[in-house]
Amino acid sequence: MRIPAHSVCTAIRDDIVAGVYERGSRLTEELLARRYGVSRVPVREALRTLEAEGFVVTRRHAGACVAEPTEQEAADLLEMRGLLEPLGASRAAQRRTEAHLKVLRGLVRLGQERARRGNSEDLRSLGAWFHETLAQACGSPALTSMLTQLRHKIAWMYAVEAPAEPVEYWTEHGAIVDAVARGDSERARAITALHTERSLSAHRLRFGSGGERTERVRNSQHPVNMPSLRH
Repeated sequence: MRIPAHSVCTAIRDDIVAGVYERGSRLTEELLARRYGVSRVPVREALRTLEAEGFVVTRRHAGACVAEPTEQEAADLLEMRGLLEPLGASRAAQRRTEAHLKVLRGLVRLGQERARRGNSEDLRSLGAWFHETLAQACGSPALTSMLTQLRHKIAWMYAVEAPAEPVEYWTEHGAIVDAVARGDSERARAITALHTERSLSAHRLRFGSGGERTERVRNSQHPVNMPSLRH
């Protein structure tokens, strides 16, 4: 595999998230440089960035290794997302552009169509694209970057089941876009908070104190009453 030097960080991060490198495994500059077809310089820079993001740790006598987050650290990520995604939606209602709205509305239409057909693989990628666009629409590079990192780390630590009610799930997405389009920041925040809370039950931790054990994250929120979101 040969990739541009500036893409090394993304490539290593993607491989960590995908499980190519196991938690705790060593990441040697020489082997990484050979794998991605670059010199050791961009690899070294990438490892520094990934350490700052929490994907990599430097250990004495071992060098760079894939981080081994605890269950509490994993749970904290979901809590952070529950706070930051509603904030991002609120800011998007104030700062979104027509281009953002066009993409968001198009994704909702596609998502609703795929949900009716039951195409779960398409829904997964469309959902990621939706939340990425919503984060970009917030008009804050710092907040967008934090949300992006959260999504990557949550994807690394959790397996996420397909929503039990995909049509209703995408109706929630549509309600968020409607609030953003109207510039109603408080409503956008509230609906996104409910949507995020509801999605918690689909998350299963990929690791745990029992080795291969996974746990479903409990959802303390009552189901979202979608008809009430349309008023």
